[in-house]
Amino acid sequence: MRIHHLNCGSVRTIEATYDGPPAAPAVNHCLLVETPADGLVLVETGLGLGDVRDPAGTLGADWVAMAEPALKEEETAVRQVARLGYRPDDVRHVIVTHLDVDHCGGLPDFPGARVHLLAAELEAALAEAPSYRYRPAHWAHGPDWVTYTPEANDDWFGFASIKPDGLPEDIRLVPLGGHTAGHTGVAVREGDRWLLHCGDAYYYHRELQPDPHPHPLMDVVQTRSEVHHDLRLGTQARLRELVRDHGDQVSVFSAHDPWELAAAVAG
Repeated sequence: MRIHHLNCGSVRTIEATYDGPPAAPAVNHCLLVETPADGLVLVETGLGLGDVRDPAGTLGADWVAMAEPALKEEETAVRQVARLGYRPDDVRHVIVTHLDVDHCGGLPDFPGARVHLLAAELEAALAEAPSYRYRPAHWAHGPDWVTYTPEANDDWFGFASIKPDGLPEDIRLVPLGGHTAGHTGVAVREGDRWLLHCGDAYYYHRELQPDPHPHPLMDVVQTRSEVHHDLRLGTQARLRELVRDHGDQVSVFSAHDPWELAAAVAG
């Protein structure tokens, strides 16, 4: 499988907390996976065309004021798919870690795709929307939802995992609780290694160091948006263990860290 790392929505500029990398806009890190038999799989959608054209109406004025999105049409997933030579309907599957506005804003741009997510996340979004985090404009087109409930089996480096329906074993949902009611990571095998897209399980690469250092600005965002504080911190502790014990087999990254995206694109 060929995997493309995409930024589907730059937002406000942040600085690193140590000397080295320059300040950069936070990102919406998405994956476009070319599978041998199941078409294109988009992991996360970032911001979509509707968000660029009517940000207050789809994203909400409060979220726009907080995130300061760049709102560039060329950054939307659908435009990046086209630049790679594909059509929107070539994206047959979308997997979202959760339904916060910046993770599913591009769903309307791929109306024919099956959308895979945890059942608890869809239930929470439909119950709470419209809200700061969940905006019904992103699913008003009636997506083909495919939902899953985690089972008590540890079969992916000590984490429970789920194979999405209609997709190969090399793509797995890996529930990572605490940020939202049904937050999940997404694991994709790339050659002899795995990539783990952690969504918003953490926000900043230094949070996974043995002596973790949250980002002062991004930590405010993740703390305010968490639904279960202890579960979120427990998830981060398990991710640190994963990096410590299996870092030679798994590359871990989050949704919004621009320096992680830069490293992934550089290879």
